[in-house]
Amino acid sequence: MAAKVYFIGAGPGAPDLITLRAKKIIEGADVIIYADSLISPELCRYAREGAEIHRSSPLSLEEITDIILSAVRENKKVARLHSGDPSIFGATQEQMALLDEQSIEYEIVPGVSSLFAAAAALKTGLTIPELTQTVIITRMEGITPVPEGEALSKLAVHRSTLAIFLSASMIDKVVAELLAGGYPPDTPAAVVCRASWEDETILVANLDSLAEQVRAAGITRQAIILVGEFLNSRAENRRSKLYDKSFKHGYRK
Repeated sequence: MAAKVYFIGAGPGAPDLITLRAKKIIEGADVIIYADSLISPELCRYAREGAEIHRSSPLSLEEITDIILSAVRENKKVARLHSGDPSIFGATQEQMALLDEQSIEYEIVPGVSSLFAAAAALKTGLTIPELTQTVIITRMEGITPVPEGEALSKLAVHRSTLAIFLSASMIDKVVAELLAGGYPPDTPAAVVCRASWEDETILVANLDSLAEQVRAAGITRQAIILVGEFLNSRAENRRSKLYDKSFKHGYRK
């Protein structure tokens, strides 16, 4: 493994929900920087003896970059661990931009998103035949602004599967926006907190009572909000064409 930087999707929380590629890179890394507020420290057990390990929660972007640059100059391999998959709210773009400025080679290793861990915990698919074929991944506007056209009330118009990250602390605003956008009050919704962790919490309710349940459970972070009729799909028993015996395709006449 040549000296370079690896941005690794460390999965939603359970230590065994990382890829074989990610594990191999962690085992061979000289320097590991991991998002300790979101990632299980158990993953650091894969590190080789003598590896340099840094928690990123107390560090600024510049401090993280300094650690990376110093390691690369010493011909060391760096594993930068992000929770879930780095492409979804992963804050990797700003780090990669700085590495581009220094002409430092890096690679992105995809991971299991908390969205998929949440769907697994709910034992549901996100795309259901003839019900919904679209998944919208978004967040409520907070400290980080959201483009005007991506306000929850405007996305709600589509009535598709909606996955809302980083917004549990604003659950009342989330519900108000979704209702204003056209979701009926009896729309099924769920909140999965710390998906795949040992203390995983699942709340399922209609949209109009969701905020009350979230407040009662004291959930404010590390949770994903899922909204849509897909949550009722098993009751409707909708079937795909793929395994329909009357449907012909390239592998079945």
